[in-house]
Amino acid sequence: MSFTDLAFFAFVGVTILAYFVTPKRFRWVTLLVASLAFYWINSGWLLLILLATVAVTFGVALWIEASNKRGKDELAAAGKKLDRAEKKALRAKAKKRSRRILALGVCLVLGALLLLKYYDFFADNAAGLLKPLGITPPHFAFLLPLGISFYTLQAIAYMTDVFRGKVKADRNFLKFTLFMSFFPQIVQGPIPRHAQLAKQLYEPHDFDYTRLCHGAQLALWGLFQKMVIADRLAVPVGQVFENYTQYHGLMLFVAAAGYGLQVYTDFSGGMDVARGVAQMLGIELELNFKQPYFSTSIEDFWRRWHITLGSWMKNYVFYPLSLSKAFANLSRKSRRFLGDFVGKRLPPILAMFTVYFLVGFWHGADWKYIMYGVWNGIFLVAGILLPEQYAKWADKLHIDRESFYWRTFQIVRTFIICSLGRLFSRGETLEAAWQMFGSIFAEWNNFTWLSESTRLSLGLTERNWMLLFAAIAVLVWVDRKHEHGIHLREAIDRQRLPLRWIIYYGGIAAVFVFGMWGPAFDASSFIYGRF
Repeated sequence: MSFTDLAFFAFVGVTILAYFVTPKRFRWVTLLVASLAFYWINSGWLLLILLATVAVTFGVALWIEASNKRGKDELAAAGKKLDRAEKKALRAKAKKRSRRILALGVCLVLGALLLLKYYDFFADNAAGLLKPLGITPPHFAFLLPLGISFYTLQAIAYMTDVFRGKVKADRNFLKFTLFMSFFPQIVQGPIPRHAQLAKQLYEPHDFDYTRLCHGAQLALWGLFQKMVIADRLAVPVGQVFENYTQYHGLMLFVAAAGYGLQVYTDFSGGMDVARGVAQMLGIELELNFKQPYFSTSIEDFWRRWHITLGSWMKNYVFYPLSLSKAFANLSRKSRRFLGDFVGKRLPPILAMFTVYFLVGFWHGADWKYIMYGVWNGIFLVAGILLPEQYAKWADKLHIDRESFYWRTFQIVRTFIICSLGRLFSRGETLEAAWQMFGSIFAEWNNFTWLSESTRLSLGLTERNWMLLFAAIAVLVWVDRKHEHGIHLREAIDRQRLPLRWIIYYGGIAAVFVFGMWGPAFDASSFIYGRF
């Protein structure tokens, strides 16, 4: 039951009706039943893996909190009997105990993800090393539970926040199960924080007609992005990437750029459906995209793209690494050989590379995804090392860094870098990605991709190309309005009733008439739904 199935919206309608007719104190129970039913319908017995993760996370968080309290009680009991150094040692001992419990919890939930999603990757790479010894690691065809890459990060964040004392551990197992399994976001995020989402889920919400309309509008916009743009782009993009040896030069770059737009409208569209459904229930999920193709740098792009993943990596990987004692010592020692400028920046550089190595690996168990992460990491590190040099070059060239033309140049430059990176995430293999990369630059003056015959050989009719370009124009217009802080749903509210309903029915008609349907096309498949 995908977000694009009519059965899903019937399920949502029944859930909304049941939620608002249920007595307020039990409304969270309705959400829990709906969430578990949704997961069961989509994954069957794999629900047990989700529940096992929930149970481990719930128990470990309580254990961590008890350990933290024990440390405070021990310190309070010691009172004035201990001097400052002894108190510091006692705190360190208590923190070490809690950290070990956290490490156990992280290993358990992360171990399930590594086993189910990455075992074959490790086995394949180990096979090359073990071949001289005559050892061949076995392979297993594990089924991947729905949303495991997302709820694993959610679980780790929750346990870490309890360890840091930022949230209190949940005492109600069923309520915590709802937090971990809330059905709109379990498929592909956003990755929620307990402090942001849990209270919203546990408290009842009153029916609000305006909120219901806004949620429906957002979900409809998500379907438009997914079914009219992303699913239409999937046809020519797939044709090029699956037959990459038949195409050359800029045609490959255009396909890579098209794939970037496909991923954006597919993933952002799915997010808008999830956020829209949640809004209809009175729940606000975190924003996951903020007009990323208006970014002026790779750093800006990753602040706007998959925002909750970036926030997770920043809070649970980047800061802990870059501010750790080990990295501080490395920085101090490296200054002798690399100088103060590089040595001072070494901790954030290494932490940044680690983050984007993990971002790439999180996307999939393949070296091509790791290279995708490294590609982005290279440009982000350049942003750490070279900002002063960039400023000097701009001054020498007398560039007005506030001008429209400079901003446009930055946006185009960022778009090109991001599009080239897509070769690695979409290429059939890492070797294929490198071959396509080389062809783009070796045959950049090959303009056969502009011909009508080439365009029509990619699987879309002339009518579908026209629809695609028109839909992309609508997307750019909407994103530009959002970039300037214009809230279109509020603008629609200010229109007269007949015009509002013309807009509503027009949006529904656009999805049903212009969406990609048919037995030869899998409209239900979301790219990030496979993670």
